[in-house]
Amino acid sequence: MDIPLICNESVLRDKAKILREKWGFLSTHSDNFQLHLLPEYLALEQVDDPKQGLVFVDFASGAVAHRRKFGGGKGQAIAKAIGLKAGVHLDVIDATAGLGRDSFVLASLGCNVTMVERSPVAAALLEDGLERAYLDFEIGEWMQQRMQLHFGSGYEYLKDHQTDVVYLDPMFPHKKKSALVKKEMRVFQGVVGADLDADDLLEVALNAARYRVVVKRPDYAPFLNGKKPSMSIKTKKNRFDVYVKQAMPQNKS
Repeated sequence: MDIPLICNESVLRDKAKILREKWGFLSTHSDNFQLHLLPEYLALEQVDDPKQGLVFVDFASGAVAHRRKFGGGKGQAIAKAIGLKAGVHLDVIDATAGLGRDSFVLASLGCNVTMVERSPVAAALLEDGLERAYLDFEIGEWMQQRMQLHFGSGYEYLKDHQTDVVYLDPMFPHKKKSALVKKEMRVFQGVVGADLDADDLLEVALNAARYRVVVKRPDYAPFLNGKKPSMSIKTKKNRFDVYVKQAMPQNKS
């Protein structure tokens, strides 16, 4: 999707030019979406519905920071799903990174996470969020060590890489607007769209993972590619379908 990148700050115009050329945000007008380069962050706006608010990636504060501190640590469902336990340090490929929130949770719990994102809009927002997080006094050091971004197809990336765990959270068409947990996800899905080729990811993910593949799904969604998982871990509105290939080692550093 070709959308404009707006910058009204003279001091940021060189950076805006670099971002436009890097990500292809060369359009000068859109009736639907536009990006804003602000002093604080890069943000996405739905032009025809500005009440939805700006969408941006912030790993250092807000909801993700609260979840890092008070979300339940290794006792939360996502940690159980990927097989986190004492003495085990996992390498994870998040092949459908989106806004990076689950990747951040896994990194905060000690995993080394490679986020793969094919949408240039999502990747640009993620890169902006990472750059600011890398400079943060509290989380910057381990963020640089544990969270990296690759712009490209998750399918193609998985064909060429091996990892301990592959994590998939493909965008799924929601039943209705009220089913969306947060307004900003309406904006984000409007740009990224549903991952209609998500079924193709499962087999390549199973080949890439040494120990397991974890697929996050809405509670009403069918199994990815119709394949029954080894087990499912359910939360209030979602579930984690876990495809186990072999047992996790007792100690892995």
